[in-house]
Amino acid sequence: MVARLAQIAALMAIATLLLSASSLAEVTMRVDRADIELNESFTLEIVTDTNIDLQPDVSVLDKDFYVGQGSQLSNTTIVNGQIRRSKTWTYVLMPKSAGQIVIPPIVIGNEQSQPLLISVSEPSYAPPGEADVFVTSDVDFTEAYVQAQVLLTVKIYRSVATRQPALREPTVSGVEVLSELAGDDRSYEAVIDGTAYNVIERVYALYPQESGQIDISPARFEARVLRNGRITGRKVYESEPLSITVLPIPPRPADYPDAAWLPARELQLTENWSRNAAELEAGEPLTRHVTTSALGQLETQIPALEPPDVDGISVYPDKPELSRRIESGGIRGVRKEQYAMIGVAPGVVVLPALEVPWWNIEQSEWQVARLPERSINILPSGEAPPPAPAATPPVAATSAEPMHDPLPGESIWRRVSELLAAVWLLTLIAWWWSARPRRKPREPAPVPVHRQQARHLKVARKAALAGDSGGVRKALLDWGMLQWPGDAPRSIGELASRVSAPLADELSALSKLSYGPGGGDFDGEALAKAIRSFSVLRDDTEQQTDVLPPLMPTAHQ
Repeated sequence: MVARLAQIAALMAIATLLLSASSLAEVTMRVDRADIELNESFTLEIVTDTNIDLQPDVSVLDKDFYVGQGSQLSNTTIVNGQIRRSKTWTYVLMPKSAGQIVIPPIVIGNEQSQPLLISVSEPSYAPPGEADVFVTSDVDFTEAYVQAQVLLTVKIYRSVATRQPALREPTVSGVEVLSELAGDDRSYEAVIDGTAYNVIERVYALYPQESGQIDISPARFEARVLRNGRITGRKVYESEPLSITVLPIPPRPADYPDAAWLPARELQLTENWSRNAAELEAGEPLTRHVTTSALGQLETQIPALEPPDVDGISVYPDKPELSRRIESGGIRGVRKEQYAMIGVAPGVVVLPALEVPWWNIEQSEWQVARLPERSINILPSGEAPPPAPAATPPVAATSAEPMHDPLPGESIWRRVSELLAAVWLLTLIAWWWSARPRRKPREPAPVPVHRQQARHLKVARKAALAGDSGGVRKALLDWGMLQWPGDAPRSIGELASRVSAPLADELSALSKLSYGPGGGDFDGEALAKAIRSFSVLRDDTEQQTDVLPPLMPTAHQ
């Protein structure tokens, strides 16, 4: 009875811990873009660090956004035996007004996320007439400085399905320019004059290496348009040409005549230490990390920081770590310096302040990032003197007894006793080894569903590139059976209604070609690319029964 009560108490304790873990799940939000135009959509992701059954309260978004299709995804990972679960809800949003808009905290259970700030600008482009396809290109600065970042953004607007698309990148002429891709291509929706467009956006980061003029040719998009089940001939769409004036490097500030030229949108200078840096014993090492982060600059352009040279402490610099991140403002270069410091002699050592002059390209002025000076108290070494030998008490000559060797018989019996003890110990070990419970061989774990799905998608991509439409259909329908085990799609056309564009468009075209008269060819490269990146519009864990409001309501709403 007592054991039964103890078991019930343990189960109740475990249930309490699980409930408290669910209620304390951390909630975070992120968006795919923080700078958008009024007529464009963007993606909001809400993530919890545990797989809970609760749903986020997204009704607070209705005030400032049109809320489109939503989906959810559960994820489980195992790292070093630790199981981590998370859940992600994805929503497509379109802002109702321009300006700085705060996405309010999203509540799930007893926890909520932090708010997010996005910038919404007025639409910068309108389609030429009633164009089904058009291309735009734009730069964030028409006047820039040498080695300062200029973002060139190319957008392709399509209100109809296209086949065999190809984007011919604009050419840059004039002064020497270093070009880098600022992240992967982005896909989202835009509504212009009541027409919904699918938008593909590509951003280039340009770094002019000398003053003068930059000429950017139009971006060209070539494709065949699908209308009413028919494919037109190949058409070419172009954006407008652009030009940029590159200004020379301005004079250095009077207080920093030897300052390195570092143009950026923003610069951050931070430090951290391996442990408390206020006190340090002589001879002990201490590591200092100094990180310079520049938005709008490559990591290779960030100047090195000279290690401090002061008496009383030895500094040993390590190889710097260079990295970069892609943000809405372009490329953020990061340079991390590392110094090992060892105190030489006791006393107070003052490390001088670190100062990095840089040019703010948005305000067109010199600014200085600074870390204040720091004092370190070098303490004497904590090594203790070796212990003194213990004093031996004097022994009277009359009490001393002569040492004698053990008798031969005593030595033999001692060896016999040691041998018997060793045999007895080995017997105990053998008995324990034979009496321990035998573990049954572990059965191989089943292949996770997400790996099976990834395998089917890989087969589908290979079949698309090989032009095997039958192989594509079989692999994608097998994937659909795993995604919707209780309501699997029976055809490619039905599957197209459950996934996002451009995969939905490619599957619809494949379905029409497969069941149309005489069959036909399909764009395998476009289909394979679409399979690499798409989202599920319908999930078995979240059936949408309500009709979502339109992204752009009519006038009588």
